[in-house]
Amino acid sequence: MNNFTFLTDEQIFGNNQLDIISRYGTKCAITDFSILLGGYVSSDYYTSEGNTRKDRTGWWWTKSSDGDNDARSSNGVRGTSGIKEILYGEYPQTIVDENYSRELERVYNNGSLKTTGKNYTTDSVSYQDTDTSFKARTHTEYEYNGGKYIRFVGDSNCEGEVLSDGRTIESGNAYWVRVEPIIWLVDERANIALCKKIIFSGVQFNNLRDYKGDFEKTDIGRFMNTIFAKEIITDRVYSQTTSVEQTQNLEGKEPVRKQNPYGFNFDGVSEEDIIRGAVESNVSVFLHGRSSEGKSARVKQLDPDCEIIYMRNATPDSLNGKSVYNAATGEMIDVPPTWYSKVKEKCEAEPDKIHIIFFDELTNALPSIQGMAFNIVLDGEVNGKWKLPENARIVAAGNDLNDSLAANQMAEPLFNRFAHVYIHTTVDSWLKWASTPKEKYERLDYKEEEPEAKIHPSIYAYIAYKSYSGHDILRTPYTGDKPNADPRKWEMASKLLYKTKQPEMLRALIGEDLTRDFTAFASRKVISVEDVINHNYSNRDLEMDVSQKFATAVGLSSVDDEHFEIVRDFMKQIGAEPRAAFESMWTHGDERRLERLAELQMADSLSQGGIRR
Repeated sequence: MNNFTFLTDEQIFGNNQLDIISRYGTKCAITDFSILLGGYVSSDYYTSEGNTRKDRTGWWWTKSSDGDNDARSSNGVRGTSGIKEILYGEYPQTIVDENYSRELERVYNNGSLKTTGKNYTTDSVSYQDTDTSFKARTHTEYEYNGGKYIRFVGDSNCEGEVLSDGRTIESGNAYWVRVEPIIWLVDERANIALCKKIIFSGVQFNNLRDYKGDFEKTDIGRFMNTIFAKEIITDRVYSQTTSVEQTQNLEGKEPVRKQNPYGFNFDGVSEEDIIRGAVESNVSVFLHGRSSEGKSARVKQLDPDCEIIYMRNATPDSLNGKSVYNAATGEMIDVPPTWYSKVKEKCEAEPDKIHIIFFDELTNALPSIQGMAFNIVLDGEVNGKWKLPENARIVAAGNDLNDSLAANQMAEPLFNRFAHVYIHTTVDSWLKWASTPKEKYERLDYKEEEPEAKIHPSIYAYIAYKSYSGHDILRTPYTGDKPNADPRKWEMASKLLYKTKQPEMLRALIGEDLTRDFTAFASRKVISVEDVINHNYSNRDLEMDVSQKFATAVGLSSVDDEHFEIVRDFMKQIGAEPRAAFESMWTHGDERRLERLAELQMADSLSQGGIRR
C-alpha cells in the first residue's frame, strides 16, 4: 500500500460501482482529528454501522473534477457488513476522554511526558485563507502508559464543532487525540483498500485553473504520497482481526495494544547508534576497523574529553599501577595509574556525565597487557584495588589480524566481554560526518559543544564531486613508497589548508597526482556558501557550463542547517539537475534532513495558492 489516491465518481456512484462501495455504502465516518483540522461533520447522517457520535459522517473528495473541486457529500445508501478489514499504519484519530485528557495535560505541563520522536504534519493555513499555499504544521507524538497521543490546540477552523465525546471545541483549549491503527476496507476484486474513515482534512485539493484529472499532480495527491504515506508507517504489527480496543488500561481506560508489549522500536540503527546504546547501557564496546576508519573520532563524538590509553605502549605499571616503598614509614604504598586518577577526578567533578576510558590499539598490546585489560573490563576495577566510577564506561578499538602485522588475537574471554562494532567508512558516511558541525552531535551529557568546522569546504566539495562523477578518492591504494589518501589523511589535509591556505602542501599527505587534480578543481571559479549567504555574486557568475554547475552544487552542499534554505533557493537559479544533486548530497540519508527537505518540496508543490480546501 504505497500509492494513495481518491476514488472517481464512477467507482462510487456509477454503473460499475466498486463491490466494496455497494456492500458498505458511501457514508464515511469522520475522526475527531479531522474535525479538529476543520473537516465538516454532519449532525444528521450516520454510517451503516451505528448512530453514535463516532458514526457521524463527513464530506470527502473524489478525484473526478466536478466543476469547482469541492468535496462530495457522503450521504448515500447503506451497505452490508462482512467486508474484510485490515489494519495498516497509525494516525491520530479519536479524542481522549476529558478525565484522561486532564491527566495527560498535567504530565505534559510538568515536562515529564515522553516524546516518541515521531511527528505528524498537517496544513496550518486557515480554511478561509484560499490565497495562501501549504504551510506545514507538525504535531508531536507522545507516549504515556502504553498509548500514543498528540496535543491539539483548538482554533477558529474547528471552533463550535462537537467531538465524539460530546465536548464542543473552543479556541485556545488543548485537546488530546489518541494515535490508532488505520482501518482499511479491502476490495479483493479491484485489488484496493479503502480507508474506512476520514482521518485528515484541511489540505487544499488543487488550483482550479490547473486540474485536468491528473490527480497524482494535485496538491492533495502530493501531500498524501510525500508526507502522509511516510508518517503513517509504524513499528507495530497488527493482525486482520485485531480490535483497537481489545484491551484496556485499567487506570486510564485507554487502549493498550498487545502486539508490541515491550515498547520496542524496530527501526534500523547505525554504527554510531550501537556505540551510543552500548555505552549508555554500561556495556563495553569494541570497535573493529582498518587504520584511519575513524574509530577514535566516533568515541570523541560521544566524549571529547575521553581518557585515551594507547595499549600498544602500555606497561604493567602504566595500566595497573604500582607499589612504591615509603622510606619514612617502611611500608609499601599502592599508587594507582595516572589514567585512573584522571578518570576519577573527571567523574567526581561531573557526576551526571558519562566519561569514556578508551583502550586504543588493544589488539596491538602484548597478551599479558590484554590480560590486565580483561580484568578491568570484567570486574570494573583496576588491579583488584581501585573501583571504576559509576559514570565511567569502557570502549576499546583495534585492528584485526588481516589489517595489521602488529595485531595480536584477543583471547576468547576478553573478546566475549565486548559488544563488537565493525567500522567501514564510506564516501557517503564520511561526507555526512564532514558536513555536520560538532554541536549537532548529541553528547552523552546532552550538552552542545562550541561550533567547529570539521573539514575544509574545498576538500568536501572535491570528494563529493569525484564521487558524484563515479570516482572514489576517499581512499587510494597504499604502495609503501608514496603517500596515499584515506579518511584520516583528508582530515589532516583539511587542517593544513585551514592553516596555510596552500594546496600544494597536500602532496606530502595524499601524493602528487591527487594533489595536482585537487588543485585544478579548487582553482575553478565557483560560488561559495559564504558568497550565497552574503549575495556576493552577479548574473554573469551564474553563466556556467555543466561541470561548473555540478561543481557549484557539491561545493554548496556543505552548507549547515541554518543556511540551507537560502542556498537551496539560490540553486533554483542554477538548474533542476544540479539542484537535485545538491539536495541529495546535503541530505546524505539523514532522516531529519530528508524530512525537512520533503516539507520544503511539498511547500514548493503547493505554492500556487487560490485553492479550495
